[in-house]
Amino acid sequence: MAKSATARHILLNTEKLAKKIKREIIQNDITFEKAAKKFSKCSSSKRGGHLGTFSKGDMVKEFDDVVFTKDLLKIHGPIKTQFGFHLIEVTSRY
Repeated sequence: MAKSATARHILLNTEKLAKKIKREIIQNDITFEKAAKKFSKCSSSKRGGHLGTFSKGDMVKEFDDVVFTKDLLKIHGPIKTQFGFHLIEVTSRY
């Protein structure tokens, strides 16, 4: 089982906005990185949502559950955590 991963995310205040942005990314109206820079309320927005490498247990449970079990290179979410609603793309696991 993977112990580390890399991912990027977009953190939003509402599920409705998260669903709208996810739709726009899937339809290629905007790239994930541009959407993160424009809409995400996380400081990672400056890096296009890239979170770098982190270990299992570093993130809140709801986030970890997605990162360490869901398909790579697909946009997952909206995922609700104590911080808001996330769109998550897992870029690698090892």
